[in-house]
Amino acid sequence: MPSVVGLLEQHERAARRRVDGLREEADRIEAELAVAEQEWSEWMIARERVGAVLSAPGGDSAGVVATEVPEDVAAGAEREASPPLVVKARSQVPMWREGLAGTALSVDYQRIPASVEDRVRLGQGPLTCQEMAAVFGLDVVPAKVEGLRSKAKRLVARGWLAEPAPGRFTLARSVSGPDGGS
Repeated sequence: MPSVVGLLEQHERAARRRVDGLREEADRIEAELAVAEQEWSEWMIARERVGAVLSAPGGDSAGVVATEVPEDVAAGAEREASPPLVVKARSQVPMWREGLAGTALSVDYQRIPASVEDRVRLGQGPLTCQEMAAVFGLDVVPAKVEGLRSKAKRLVARGWLAEPAPGRFTLARSVSGPDGGS
């Protein structure tokens, strides 16, 4: 008959083997995640650069500013147990022109015309920044609302949105939606 201490040691060894196996799997997944984030980052940068070149007046790319890339991304450095790479899209918004697709906007900017278009489609009228914050699942606090207001005002200035009344945003007449021009 085995001793109680022997049984406890046996269960402890089994639990330790399970923990070690799970740690190895977590390390493998974390390495895969780092590679996937690197690839995603490179595709985002490529899309932003193409959008910047296409939106440059007269097709002149001489004035296009290169997107800043974190050093660890540029060097392709391996990261150890660090927080996921967050690529902050540059807030460059191209001037709207006939045929320019909404994909020329960064992801943060694309969702604003998309939400405004949803409101227009449902016949609910212009959208306020507080309503946008709620739609995007953000806390409706001044910092978040003002960030959205800044982006919406930039979209108005660049011809993507219209502001028929102060603080109320709708699509500009010439813009049919975030997927493309009219």
